[in-house]
Amino acid sequence: MAEIFGLVLPFFGLIFLGFFVARIVRQPLEALGWMNIFVIYVALPALFFQLLSKTPIEKLTEWSFIFGAVFSTYVMFSLMFVASVLWSRGEIAQSTVKGLAAAYGNIGYMGPGIALIAFGEEAAVPVALIFCFENIMHFAIAPMMMALAGDDRRGAGALAVDVVRRIALHPFIIATAVGVAAAALAVAPPQPVERLLETLARAAAPCALFAMGVTLALRPLKRVPRELGAIAVLKLVLHPLLCYVVLSAIGDFDPVWVSTAVLLAGLPTATNVFVIAQQYHTWVERASASVLITTVLSVATVTGLLYLIKSGALPPDLFPG
Repeated sequence: MAEIFGLVLPFFGLIFLGFFVARIVRQPLEALGWMNIFVIYVALPALFFQLLSKTPIEKLTEWSFIFGAVFSTYVMFSLMFVASVLWSRGEIAQSTVKGLAAAYGNIGYMGPGIALIAFGEEAAVPVALIFCFENIMHFAIAPMMMALAGDDRRGAGALAVDVVRRIALHPFIIATAVGVAAAALAVAPPQPVERLLETLARAAAPCALFAMGVTLALRPLKRVPRELGAIAVLKLVLHPLLCYVVLSAIGDFDPVWVSTAVLLAGLPTATNVFVIAQQYHTWVERASASVLITTVLSVATVTGLLYLIKSGALPPDLFPG
C-alpha cells in the first residue's frame, strides 16, 4: 500500500497544491487562461506525438480495444441518460449533461499524468487512443442531443459541420494523427526538435494537474445535485468495473493497456462537462458540483483501484485462456 500512496501522492498532491495556491493567492479564473492554452495546445500534444511516433504501427490499430473502452463509456452515459429522462418525464438537455457527468472522465488533464506515473510510458498509447475516440463520441453526442432538446437551433448541416470541426481541430486529436502518421512512415524529428518535445512532454502532467486544482478552487460549491450519488457510483465504481469485464471478454490485450483503460474509466467527471453545461445554459451549478465532488471522492476510489491493479487482486484478464 505504501507503493500506491507513493504513486498517487505526487498526482493528487499537484491538484491539492493548485487548489491551495488558488485559495491564498486571489486571482480570477481567467488568469489561468494561458496555462490552459499551454497544456491543451502545446504540452499534452507534444507528449502524445512524442510517444505515439515511436510506437509500432500495429499497436495503434487495436480496434477491438478501442471498441471495448468506448462501449463501456457509452453504456454509462446511456444508463444515466435514460434514468434521468424517465425521472424527469422527458427532459433531454439536463439528462444529457447528467449522462456526460456519469461517463465523461477527466482523461485529458488527469489521464496522462496518473497513467504514466502508474504504468510508465507504455500507457501513453492507450491513453491517446481512448482520449481521441471517446472525445469523438462526446463531441458528437452533446450537440446532437441538445438539438433534439431544442436548445441548439442550428440546422442539421451547420450542426454536422460544427461536430466535424470540433473533432478535426482538437489539438490532442491532431497530435495523435500526426504521431500515428510518423509511426507509419517511420519518420523521426531532428534532434533539436526531439529535445524540445521531451521538455514540453515533461511539463504536461504537472501543469495540467496544477491547473485542474486551481479550477476546482475557483468554482464554489453552490448546489449538490440529488443525482450525485448515482453519478458518483456510475463514474467511479461501475465504469471501471464494466470496462474491465468488457476488455477481458473481448480478447487478450497487453496488461498495461487493460490496466490503463480501467484506470481512465475510474477517473472523476471531466471539467469539460461543466463547459458543455455552460455552453447550453443547462444544469450548470450542479455540473460544477459533480466535477468537484467526484474529484474529491476519486482520491479514495482511484487509490483503491490502483491498489487492486498493482497487488494483482485485479488480474489483467478476467477470463484467461
